[in-house]
Amino acid sequence: MSKIPVAILGATGSVGQRFLSLLENHPWFEVVALAASDRSVGQKYASACRWILAEPMPEFAREMVLTAAAPEVFEAKIVFSALPTEQAREIEPQFASAGVAVCSNAAAFRREADVPLLLPEVNPDHIALVRHQREKRGWRGCILTNPNCTSTGLTVALKALQDAFGLKKAFVVSLQALSGAGYPGVSSLDMIDNVIPNIGGEEEKVEWEPRKMLGALGADGVELADLRLSAHTNRVAVIDGHIVCVSVELARQATPAEAAQAFAAYQAPLAARNLPSAPRPVMVVREESDRPQPRLDRLTGKGMTTLVGRIRPDPLLHLKFVTLSHNTIRGAAGGSIFNAELLVQAGLL
Repeated sequence: MSKIPVAILGATGSVGQRFLSLLENHPWFEVVALAASDRSVGQKYASACRWILAEPMPEFAREMVLTAAAPEVFEAKIVFSALPTEQAREIEPQFASAGVAVCSNAAAFRREADVPLLLPEVNPDHIALVRHQREKRGWRGCILTNPNCTSTGLTVALKALQDAFGLKKAFVVSLQALSGAGYPGVSSLDMIDNVIPNIGGEEEKVEWEPRKMLGALGADGVELADLRLSAHTNRVAVIDGHIVCVSVELARQATPAEAAQAFAAYQAPLAARNLPSAPRPVMVVREESDRPQPRLDRLTGKGMTTLVGRIRPDPLLHLKFVTLSHNTIRGAAGGSIFNAELLVQAGLL
């Protein structure tokens, strides 16, 4: 098929850069426009952007002229939004109303009953909310969201346990990479030789978002999963890759070996299994006593795979384990691209 024209909102930021890197040579999508803040509009991308990724800036983007984030400015069927939450709440509906599909990394609409909060390897059936959203809001386009980067790997792991044993409660502690704060992010004087035991608004997201993604789709939206979550979120001096330490109480008790088998055997539903960005495999179980580690493991499956390790009995609940996922690939730009692929596959573009 001919490639689908797409645009990136917030293209000069760290997540916008990750979108560009992942969309280079994408088999389905072609970047036709880049939008940025007013101070950058009219400049060439290479001049306006301080490129921070290890991968080189894609050549096709260097000479592209940055535009305003407005639907009348450029032609695209899909926009990938790396906007801050407050800007997203204002701008994303303008695109959806104009007939554009918005695949958003922002938190602005995640809690809306008619907006899918998607991990295609977990809940691809929730894409059906798009039809309800269009009917309710009178939009020709739509808004899809991916979850908070910390909720991502955690929810993939919880889904495997939910399917195999059922879930009752979870206690989680995150060790979150610096790139999750954007660029320039956290001051070096705050971060070096330090751990910051609070990330504003993060704990509420981690305690709620997995319940929507693990919930059942009904006629009136998603019924939240009957799962209680308690989260502590911490910023640590790692560039990329979020670790989450998890303790769970299951509906049916399982041994660590049984849980490891459930993780390793988990596959994405058929609707998402063969999409270009689908993680291959969905999960990898590390058996070493000191893995997974961000520096060594975050690029497993091109950064889309969730890693699990240190599976062992928990003296308070049933099991405890560690997850790792790449926060700016699977937990941000790669997740939004995966969602867009699902939208196309479902015939909803």
